[in-house]
Amino acid sequence: MARVLIVGAGLTGSLCAALLRREASSPLRLTVWDKAGDSGGRMTTASSPHNPQSTVDLGAQYITCTPHYAKIHQSFYDELLAGGILKPLTSPIDGMVIKEGDCNFVAPHGVSSIVNHYLKQSGADICFRQRVTQINLRNNKWEVSRETGSSEQFDVIVLTMPAPQILQLRGDITNLISECQRQQLESVSYSSRYALGLFYEAGTKIDVPWAGRYITSNPCIRFISIDNKKRNIESSEIGPSLVIHTTVPFGVTHLEHSIEDVQELIFQQLENILPGLPQPVATKCQKWRHSQGFLHKSATTPACTISREPAEKQIIVIREATKCLRDEGRGIQRKVLHDTSPNGMMDQYSTQSPPAHTQWEKMPLRHAAAALKPDCARGRRRKFWLPAISNPST
Repeated sequence: MARVLIVGAGLTGSLCAALLRREASSPLRLTVWDKAGDSGGRMTTASSPHNPQSTVDLGAQYITCTPHYAKIHQSFYDELLAGGILKPLTSPIDGMVIKEGDCNFVAPHGVSSIVNHYLKQSGADICFRQRVTQINLRNNKWEVSRETGSSEQFDVIVLTMPAPQILQLRGDITNLISECQRQQLESVSYSSRYALGLFYEAGTKIDVPWAGRYITSNPCIRFISIDNKKRNIESSEIGPSLVIHTTVPFGVTHLEHSIEDVQELIFQQLENILPGLPQPVATKCQKWRHSQGFLHKSATTPACTISREPAEKQIIVIREATKCLRDEGRGIQRKVLHDTSPNGMMDQYSTQSPPAHTQWEKMPLRHAAAALKPDCARGRRRKFWLPAISNPST
């Protein structure tokens, strides 16, 4: 039985694992490693240490289904809606731009429940706090070393972490990445920001007419959400939870500052926007060093196969930046999930198909598993584009 390691337990890694389980023509032993202490990646949901039912989404805030993706991936949305993992967003989001035909959804149990749904479907062995350090070829298999624990061997490796972390890997993989592939990986850039979650005692009132609000006139804060209100969850036993997302310029400027200092600065600016907020009983400040990735306009490949030698062994990179953002001003399409406004404020995102001239063969999600093996009969590799099903607002 072939062993497959997927590095990264975010949306890309979890969905890849689930699709491999569904579509693989032969039995696979799937393993997912993540350096964090829990699943989710940029779709992370944090819980209050005082009440695990009080949660905040520290990454993606809601899911946008465009008409294009409704047409080609409706089954995914139907599945998540039928399972109660998604539900329509009906709470008011002040400043949200709604395009014709778009449908917005929230995750009533937190956005990380989407990731957990696919991980459960995959049946994979999931290990957290596993930071991959080296990948070497040993005895016709890929030997993967990590910071803690012994190394393990796999037949196929799928890397879904940010490109800079891939380039930091040591071992034989450094010689396997071609100069062209290295340039492609280096072309992936990222914005940075912070998210601050606040948890309040049961019975606390936050009297505002909105569930979420885009802020346009603050150098620090770009988005605020009262998460329980966003999900239409009201309970006398669960206190409100609030999450603040910073602007990109603030995140970049304070990237190497201490969490304590950053949290204090956010609190100072929050007082200007929502004066008189009560003191939270708990906080969670998250630094997103690799918040939103985008490819240079000359780079059109969201995935690549680093090695297929010997023929049945592969390392596949699925980049985070698998979404396309239409730059209205210049009519350019880039595979990005990126903050495009001049002052670093978050804009609404749209997802588009890859350009027709792309060298990558567009394959439906259900065929992603087949892409893990070379097309030996034709003497070439099968490459695939992994479309995104979600369009987070932040």
